[in-house]
Amino acid sequence: MPSQPSKTVIISGGTDGMGRATALERLARGDHVTVIGSNEAKGRALLDQAAHPNLRFLRADLSSIAETERVIAHIREQHSALDALALFANRVSPRRRETTEGLESTFALYYLSRYLLSHRLRPLLDAGPDPVIINVAGIGNTAGRIHWDDPQLTRRYGQVRAQLQAGRANDLLGVAFARQAGTKTRYVLYHPGFTRSGAGGHPNPLVRGSITLLAKLFARPVADAVRPIVEWIDRPPADSLSAIDRGKPVDTSLKTLAPEAAARLAAYTEDLLRSR
Repeated sequence: MPSQPSKTVIISGGTDGMGRATALERLARGDHVTVIGSNEAKGRALLDQAAHPNLRFLRADLSSIAETERVIAHIREQHSALDALALFANRVSPRRRETTEGLESTFALYYLSRYLLSHRLRPLLDAGPDPVIINVAGIGNTAGRIHWDDPQLTRRYGQVRAQLQAGRANDLLGVAFARQAGTKTRYVLYHPGFTRSGAGGHPNPLVRGSITLLAKLFARPVADAVRPIVEWIDRPPADSLSAIDRGKPVDTSLKTLAPEAAARLAAYTEDLLRSR
């Protein structure tokens, strides 16, 4: 029997790696878990493996604003309150791709979907007794920046450049969210380090093989990487914003967490959404 009342948990990018492991761990504790993913086959495989009545799978391409908004509307219809939102969805793109709404795909999936889910689901989270959002990205890493003159990377795209920009955007998302007045939802930015999660997902077979080999030799087991996430859902940190890099608190005075930049990105994001 669970040691406390069951929780309602939403997980984006929950059909693979750390997202999947978190879903299974929370189901084992008696929670109601909804997993969002783009791959129908992986979603069905998770449902079959778990064979649990408390698990739901929502298929959606979260790089699409319209698809993300559809998922949010569905969650609002199904729930009056949430306890936790765990954000994992990301995908490496060697070439620049645009979504149907004309946005660079890494920015749209890795950052913008997390922005939408965080802010649009905030009323349901604030209706929960002890709510938390956990954003799994690269907090503590100071490489990369927001390219304010070209956030959609139309002129100089590179997969590392795109990933780093979206990672820094997620840092700023946490800062801006935590500075909102009136919310009781705690925000956790978490960098697990190199894990055996999603190592087989790179589109280039040579790179994929290299990453898989390195993961076997050096990466943390997924179970170790998700353990803090599973515990934060039960016992969120006390602070409105927590930043944890591989088990260690991150200095919130880092330039990558500047409140002025967070406010600037939030304003850019809202303008972007209004124009779509």
